[in-house]
Amino acid sequence: MRKFNIRKVLDGLTAVSAVASASSAAQQQQAGNRETEIQETLQSEHFQLCKTVRHGFPYQPSALAFDPVQKILAIGTQTGALRLFGRPGVECYCQHDSGAAVIQLQFLINEGALVSALADDTLHLWNLRQKRPAILHSLKFNRERITFCHLPFQSKWLYVGTERGNIHIVNVESFTLSGYVIMWNKAIELSSKSHPGPVVHISDNPMDEGKLLIGFESGTVVLWDLKSKKADYRYTHDEAIHSVAWHHEGKQFICSHSDGTLTIWNVKSPTKPFQTITPHGKQLKDGKKPEPCKPILKVEYKTTRAGEPFIILSGGLSYDTVGRRPCLTVMHGKSTAVLEMDYSIVDFLTLCETPYPNDFQEPYAVVVLLEKDLVLIDLAQNGYPIFENPYPLTIHESPVTCCEYFADCPVDLIPALYSVGARQKRQGYSKKEWPISGGNWGVITQSYSEIIITGHADGSIKFWDASAITLQVLYKLKTAKVFEKSRNKDEKPNTDIVDEDPYAIQIISWCAESRMLCIAGVSAHVIIYRFSKQEVTTEVIPMLEVRLLYEINDVETPDGEQVPPVPTPGTGSNPQSIVPQSHPSTSSSSSDGLRDNVPCLKVKNSPLKQSPGYQIELVIQLVWVSGEPPQQITSLAINSAYGLVVFGNCNGIAMVDYLQKTVLLNLGTIELYGSNDPYRREPRSPRKTRQPSGAGLCDINEGTVVPEDRCKSPTSAKMSRKLSLPTELKPDLDVKDNSFSRSRSSSVTSIDKESREAISALHFCETFTRKADTSPSPCLWVGTTLGTVLVIALNLPPGGEQRLLQPVIVSPSGTILRLKGAILRMAFLDTTGSLVPPAHETWREHYEDKDEKEKAKKRRPVSVSPSSSQEISENQYAVICSEKQAKVISLPSQNCIYKQNITETSFVLRGDIVSLSNSICLACFCANGHIMTFSLPSLRPLLDVYYLPLTNMRIARTFCFTDNGQALYLVSPTEIQRLTYSQETCENLQEMLGELFTLVETPEAPNRGFFKGLFGGGAQSLDREELFGESASGKASRSLAQHIPGPGGIEGVKGAASGVVGELARARLALDERGQKLGELEEKTAAMLYSADSFSKHAHEMMLKYKDKKWYQF
Repeated sequence: MRKFNIRKVLDGLTAVSAVASASSAAQQQQAGNRETEIQETLQSEHFQLCKTVRHGFPYQPSALAFDPVQKILAIGTQTGALRLFGRPGVECYCQHDSGAAVIQLQFLINEGALVSALADDTLHLWNLRQKRPAILHSLKFNRERITFCHLPFQSKWLYVGTERGNIHIVNVESFTLSGYVIMWNKAIELSSKSHPGPVVHISDNPMDEGKLLIGFESGTVVLWDLKSKKADYRYTHDEAIHSVAWHHEGKQFICSHSDGTLTIWNVKSPTKPFQTITPHGKQLKDGKKPEPCKPILKVEYKTTRAGEPFIILSGGLSYDTVGRRPCLTVMHGKSTAVLEMDYSIVDFLTLCETPYPNDFQEPYAVVVLLEKDLVLIDLAQNGYPIFENPYPLTIHESPVTCCEYFADCPVDLIPALYSVGARQKRQGYSKKEWPISGGNWGVITQSYSEIIITGHADGSIKFWDASAITLQVLYKLKTAKVFEKSRNKDEKPNTDIVDEDPYAIQIISWCAESRMLCIAGVSAHVIIYRFSKQEVTTEVIPMLEVRLLYEINDVETPDGEQVPPVPTPGTGSNPQSIVPQSHPSTSSSSSDGLRDNVPCLKVKNSPLKQSPGYQIELVIQLVWVSGEPPQQITSLAINSAYGLVVFGNCNGIAMVDYLQKTVLLNLGTIELYGSNDPYRREPRSPRKTRQPSGAGLCDINEGTVVPEDRCKSPTSAKMSRKLSLPTELKPDLDVKDNSFSRSRSSSVTSIDKESREAISALHFCETFTRKADTSPSPCLWVGTTLGTVLVIALNLPPGGEQRLLQPVIVSPSGTILRLKGAILRMAFLDTTGSLVPPAHETWREHYEDKDEKEKAKKRRPVSVSPSSSQEISENQYAVICSEKQAKVISLPSQNCIYKQNITETSFVLRGDIVSLSNSICLACFCANGHIMTFSLPSLRPLLDVYYLPLTNMRIARTFCFTDNGQALYLVSPTEIQRLTYSQETCENLQEMLGELFTLVETPEAPNRGFFKGLFGGGAQSLDREELFGESASGKASRSLAQHIPGPGGIEGVKGAASGVVGELARARLALDERGQKLGELEEKTAAMLYSADSFSKHAHEMMLKYKDKKWYQF
C-alpha cells in the first residue's frame, strides 16, 4: 500500500514560469504541513475495462431462428449483431466484425451451433457451447451473392442458394464447399428463354431427403433429384414467389406470391396448382379472379394430429386497406384470424413440438419479430392471446432522453418499487409459461442491488432492477398526466419552446434513501415526487411559477443579503397558503402585447387520482418573460434532509423550499457573484437574442444542421434540433474523424459567451462555506459553464413543526473557486479520504395517522451527514471535476492541494466520484472516446483506455458511471450497453454469464409404422456423404469461396488470454481424441475383418482339397 503525502503538490502540475512555480511550491508546502496523510488503496491493477451485457430490443432486426430442442431464439440485425435469448435472464450479445446485415440464421438443432449468412456473402459458424459464443469458421463467397440457406435436421450439408440461381453445398463441419453444384440452367426447362431469378427457397421433401424443392423468384419451382442430378418436376406460375412450405407428408407444398395469393401444389401434378387461395381478396361474382392484394411475404404450413392444419402468413392485405397496421393471418380450418401488429413484420416462425419435418408438427406458438418488438402468440388458446414478454425489450417504448444508474441501493427499495409496479401490469395474457426456456442462469456473485432510471420523450420514467447483470422493469411513472393535453391537433400548446415531445425528461435527481424524486423537463418544468404506498386523490395540484430572467440593472448584492423571492402564487407571508385557488397566468401578456408570465404547460385544475408509487409533491414552472420563452433547465438537485430543490439554466438559479412551497432564491448567474464578478459584463435586454427552444431529446437526425445563431455557441454544430446538453455545452460533430471537438476556447473573451453563463452543476452538502469557518454547515455549491464554483450558505430552522413555520435563510457566501472548462461534478471527502454523502432522510410513509406523526416529530431532527460530528479542528476536501480538469481543494483553507489536467484536446462529457473496492475514485468519459479513472484525493491516473468515440449525442446524454465499477450508456435507440471498469467484476463475469447450451436429448424419430415399413412409403433417407463428399463430387472451384478460420478455432484458443474459449478447446480436443480412437478402432476392425476373410479363404481351400478323400486317405 502506497502512502501519499499532500506535500507532493507539484505532481502533475504545470508551472507558467520558474518564478511562479517556485512561489506556488512554497505556498503548497505550507499547506501540506497542515494536512494529514491519507492512505490510498486503489492501484491501477484494480481496474480493467470490459463490456458486460447488452439489454433491450435488438436494433434494426433482420433475421430470426429457433432451436426447437434447445429452446433458444436467435435474432440477427442490419448492423451484424446477433442476440440470443433463452429462459428469462439468459441473454447473449455477439457481433460480426464486418458489421454487414444478417440475412438468415440457421441453428444446427441441438448441436450448440448456429450458421449466420450475411449481406456481404459470408457464412459463419458460431459455437454456442461456451458462455461467450465465438466463430469457428467463416466462408466468403467471391463470385456469387447468397440469397437463401437451408440446413436439413441432423445433416451436416448446408444448401446455399445464390442470386444467379445456383445452389452450392457446404460441409458445416469443415466449412468447405462440395463439388456438387445445382446449376440454374440444368434445373429449369431447356426451352425456357429467361433466367428464373435468384433462389428464394430450398427445402428437402420431408419424406424423401433425395428430393430437393427449389423456388426461384420468377415463379418457377423445381423438384430436383439429388441422386440422378436432374429435375423430376417443374411447377410454373405467373406470379413471383416469396416463400414455400411443405405439408409434412411430402405430397403437397404451398407457395406465397406477390399478388397476395397462395397456391397449393400436389407434388405429382406440376401442370396447375391443386388450389389457389387469396386470403384477403374480395371474392367477385361471376367466378372472376379476386382483386390482387399486397404480397404475402412468408407462409408456413403446419399440421396437427387432431384437427385441421394451420396456414400462417404475413402480408397479403388488400390494397384498399390504407393505414391498416401490419397483420399476421392464422388460417385454421374454416376460421381465419387477422392479428394486427404495432410495427411492420420482419419475420415470423411457428414453434412446433417436433424437430422432425416428416411428423405431425403440432404447432403451439408463433414468434413474430417486428421492427421494434418481439411478440409470441399462443396458438393453443382461443382468441390467440399473446404471451407476457419477460425480456426487457421495452426500453425504447418512448425514446430514451436521459439515464441514471445507482448501485448499492437500500435493500427495501427494489421490493417497494416492484410492489407498486406490479399493479400496473396489463391483463389478458396467455396462461402458459414462456416457451423460449433454454439455457441456464449464471452464478450470482454480486450481493448489492442496482437500479437504472430512464427518462423518456413522452415524459415517462422507468425504474429497472439491474442487479447481477440482468434487467427487469420495476415501475413506470407518467409525469405528463399532471398537465392538460391539447384536445385537437390544430390547437397549439401554450409555447413554442419545443416542436414536439413537450414533456420529455431532461434531468433526473433521485435520493435513494428518502425515495424523493425530482425531474426537469424540456418545457422548463420541474416536478417533485414523494413515494407512497397509499392511493391519494389530490384536489388541487400544488404549483409554483418562477420568473427567472437574465437582466442587469445596476445590481449590488452584498454578501449575506437575501434577494427577496419573486411573488408567486401561494408564496404569501403565511406558508400554509400553499395552493392558489385557481391556476393564474394562462393568457397574460405585458403592456406591449408580448407573452409574459405564462408557463409553457398548463397544469390540470381538476382533482388528480394518484396510485401507490410516486405522487406529486410540487410542480414548478418557469414562465415567459416579455415575449422570450423560458430557457431550458441545465442542472437540478434535491435534498430530502433540507426539504429543498434547486435548479438553474443559462439565465440564473432558483431554489425552492418544497415543504413550505416557497421560492427562496431567484438570481441571475451574474448576481450570484455579487461584487466579485471577474468579468465586466454589460446589461443586456433579454430580447436581444433568442435562445432556441427546440431541444427535444429524441434521437439525432444525422445531417440536420443547427444554425449558429440558434445554437448560442461560437461553433457551428452539425447536429439536429434535438439536443440535451445545455446550450453552452453543445459540441461540434467533426465528421472527418467521427469524434466531437470543441472550438470554444477556455479563455473567455467574448461578452456574448460570458452573458450566457449557465448553471452546470449543483451539490448540497454540509461543509465549510468560508475560509474563516470553524465548523461545517449546510450549503449549496454551484458550478457554472465558465468554470466558476460559488457557495451559497443555508440557514435551516430546527426540525419538526418549526421547519414548516420558520423560513429558510439563503445567502451567497462570497466563496468563489475557478477551474478550466464547465463544472460537471462536485463531491466532498473527510479527513480519512472517505466520501461525505449529502445529508438525507430515510424514507417513511408520508400519509401516517396522527400518533405516528407525533412520534415522527420527536425523532425527526434534520438528518445530517457524518461530517457534522467531526471535531472542529478537522477539515474536508472538495473534489471538483470540470470538462478539462479536476481539482482537490482543502477546506476550510480553500487551498488547491491537487490538480489534474484530464484532457487538453477534448473535453469530459461525464465525470462521477464513485466507490470501488472500499475506496473512491474519479471516473471520466471524454468526447475523444477515452475512459479514465483517477485516485482520490491525489488524482493519480489509474486507468486510461480508448473505448468508444462519441459518434452521436445519444451516448453523451446517457453515459453514466456508478459505484462498484459499473457504467452504462445507450448504444442504440433501443439498447443499453453495460460495462465495468473493475478488475474483480471482469474476473467474475464468466461465472455470472448464463449458459446457452444445455445437454438435452433429441426426441425420438417418428415411427414408420408396420405397413409403411413393409410396403415402403415411409421417410426415405439419403447418404449425402456419398453424393456430396470429395470422392463422389470432386473438389469445388477454389475461386468460388474462401475459407477463413474463426477466432473460436483451436489456433485462436491457444492465444486467448481471457480463456473465454477454453471450454470449446477442451470439447474439440476431446472430439479429436475420440476421432483418433475411433480411427484406431476402425483400423483394428479392418485388420480383424481381413484376418477373418483370409481364415475363411484358407478354410475353403482346405475343404476343396480334402472334399473327395476318404477318411483313411488323410
